[in-house]
Amino acid sequence: MSHHRGNDDFSDEPVPRCSCKVGRTIESYDLSGMNADLAARWTGRGSEKYSLRDLERYFNERVLQAALEAAGVDPLDGEVENLYALLTSDDSSEIEARRRLEREGIDVERVTSDFVSHQAIHSHLRDCCDVELEKDAGDPLEKGRDTIASLQNRLTAVTENTLQRLARTGVLSLGDFSVFVSVQITCEECGQYYSITELLDRGGCNCQEDVGDEVDE
Repeated sequence: MSHHRGNDDFSDEPVPRCSCKVGRTIESYDLSGMNADLAARWTGRGSEKYSLRDLERYFNERVLQAALEAAGVDPLDGEVENLYALLTSDDSSEIEARRRLEREGIDVERVTSDFVSHQAIHSHLRDCCDVELEKDAGDPLEKGRDTIASLQNRLTAVTENTLQRLARTGVLSLGDFSVFVSVQITCEECGQYYSITELLDRGGCNCQEDVGDEVDE
């Protein structure tokens, strides 16, 4: 039986080597202690509690920092965070950040391709590190969120493993890749689009709030 560790069970002991993208990136950039660090931040043990989106940013910033240090660059306080924000922006500042890193001798394409998604972080923590958040079993929204997240993570893992197997056997031509699974909801009454996370966080669609206001009046 699998045992999910609670907030007091984390240590710096190594997690068994895993083949997921997060595990491979940790090994590639020699990010020692990262598994315990991610677990502690996700559960809030001994530090501020991080969301999965926060962990995505934190992890990728550490990857960028490792790349800078490997190139002999000693980043100033806040510089890594600023560069990451620029690299993940959609305007001209991204190009400027890339040029700055290229001047330092950094393979920007490789580094950015090693960035991971919050889904990959979630899958790594749950499936590779056996870490689980303690949830209120009586909260139906949280229970529904966990059910959907589990299915998304399972689909991500199955897709990744299948593509890796096909690539190894030569059936499929594919280099390094990332798998993203997104669930989108369309309200048939008003046509509004939501991600599943946004819909659950909001507690429903805007148009239903409007209906409630009309009834109250």
